[in-house]
Amino acid sequence: MSDLTRETGKRIHDFRKSRGLNQEELASLIFKSKATLSKYEKGEISIDLDTLKQLALALHVRMEQLLPPTIEGYEEISPARVPTFFKGLTQFFSYMFDGRDNHVLRCVFDLHALLAPNRQQVALYMNFKDKDHYQNAENIYFGYIEHFDVLSIIELVNQNTPTEKASIQIPSPFMEADTRWGLWNGVSSRPFMPVAGKMLFSKKLLKEDAAFLKSLRLTKEDIRRLKYYNFFTVV
Repeated sequence: MSDLTRETGKRIHDFRKSRGLNQEELASLIFKSKATLSKYEKGEISIDLDTLKQLALALHVRMEQLLPPTIEGYEEISPARVPTFFKGLTQFFSYMFDGRDNHVLRCVFDLHALLAPNRQQVALYMNFKDKDHYQNAENIYFGYIEHFDVLSIIELVNQNTPTEKASIQIPSPFMEADTRWGLWNGVSSRPFMPVAGKMLFSKKLLKEDAAFLKSLRLTKEDIRRLKYYNFFTVV
């Protein structure tokens, strides 16, 4: 079995679980037997494009999300167009403190197809509990990331609730660092209202100690800048 077949099967399994479907239910939606679906999920047999499309429709995701993230196509980009923070990444992480129930929103971003020299498809899995099965997340968004000289911008739409659109701005992505701060602005569904918050981006999962949790909360400096500019800002 190839890594691609195995990883695709795992992603089908995780999306199926996140949708609350058992194997028999999903198999009937794509007109396959339960035994065949089981082999797909275990990576024992490869999946043709027609079946992959049927699976995506049944699971309410895009076909790209059933495939592993990739940096294929980056060789077409001038090295100067790829910000230092994102070079060589197929996946990155972010964290945001949710004051509604006082917990950390953990996010995984998967990079997919290249759309233009500075633009690439991206999927966001927000508020996952198990990194090994992060597709089973509270919210899933799909959109694109676009890089400019002083800013990287991510534009997303919630796949289950299209009303929820989000925009993320990450300043100075060309600076050498393992983490970057960014600004999330979008819509909250608990309750339904426009929101903005600071979000910490990282190339790898971070240790969630007391200092880390403190950094995610609004600081006195955040409040000072908010009062000075009359805007919520990150630097």
